[in-house]
Amino acid sequence: MKQEGFSNLQIGTFCRGLALLLHSGVSTADGLTLLTEQESDLKLRELLSQMALQMDEGQSLAVVIRESGHFPDYVCTLIEVGERSGRTEEALSALADHYDRRARLDRRLRAALLYPAILLLIMLSVIVVLLVRVLPVFNEVYSYLGGRLTGIAGGLYALGQALDQIMPILCVLLVFLVLFLALFAASGTVRTRILSLWRRTLGDRGVSRRMNDARFAQSFSMGLSSGLPLEESISLSSTLLSGVPTAQARCQDCLHRLEEGLPLAQAMRESGVLPASECHLLELGLRSGNGDQVMEQIAARLSEESEFALEGRVNQVEPALVILTSILVGLILLSVMLPLMHIMTAIG
Repeated sequence: MKQEGFSNLQIGTFCRGLALLLHSGVSTADGLTLLTEQESDLKLRELLSQMALQMDEGQSLAVVIRESGHFPDYVCTLIEVGERSGRTEEALSALADHYDRRARLDRRLRAALLYPAILLLIMLSVIVVLLVRVLPVFNEVYSYLGGRLTGIAGGLYALGQALDQIMPILCVLLVFLVLFLALFAASGTVRTRILSLWRRTLGDRGVSRRMNDARFAQSFSMGLSSGLPLEESISLSSTLLSGVPTAQARCQDCLHRLEEGLPLAQAMRESGVLPASECHLLELGLRSGNGDQVMEQIAARLSEESEFALEGRVNQVEPALVILTSILVGLILLSVMLPLMHIMTAIG
């Protein structure tokens, strides 16, 4: 059963500490014991103690981490690749770098989205007040002058009247929305289920596609540099994308093309596992005998590009909200003021 997961910062700290201990010559089981003694968080301390006992019983680190239920599949699979290739330390270091970057990115995302969210709430409140309270006043003025709101202004007035009638329902919906957002932020289980559903449906487009490519490349790079067979490296790497059916289909297509005898770079390019430009670089690296090093550079570049793309997409939210809400407010005011100016001019 999947337990409440740890944060990106906790996972990064755990992987970094264990990688440093392995680098100093400490065994994995002893490393977990040392991490247990230094851990102040009671929940994590108890988990590390149980994992150390399981390691003493002869289980592998990947199995112990997977059975704990507190770590993402990405961590479990990449450590499994590292253990099978004799590069557990490198796998832990790569995971530490990855989750440290994720933690920093999460902080930037929260900071970047907080202001636009507040701005959107304020601007929507202004628009609702204009539609529900201000437009009826203008309608009374037009009625006094012998006219009425028509065109866009008339449609907005009707919308405001409808909103006024269903205002209690809107308040209830707003309360449910706030509760849902609070539950999404507080509960890792709810967040995981919603994100899993999103990955199965829309999790392989745009920025998500870049992130999937980066995750695959990082795992495949580790398998390639450690001498694992190509088919086995691709199969293990595809498990990182188990929640994204279209991404897994690309990996299966790549395996099928390899079985047909196509070269690695060509099979990856035709199946779409990696971008065509990166496949060309990989082909040159394989020809020169530096395929593992080139693949490592490709993985690092794809990871960096995916993070930049995600951050850039978030940075577009604020100006888009400002422009949209400003246009709506301006449209409401102009649709009301322009006819009023014509009437006043005619009277004058």
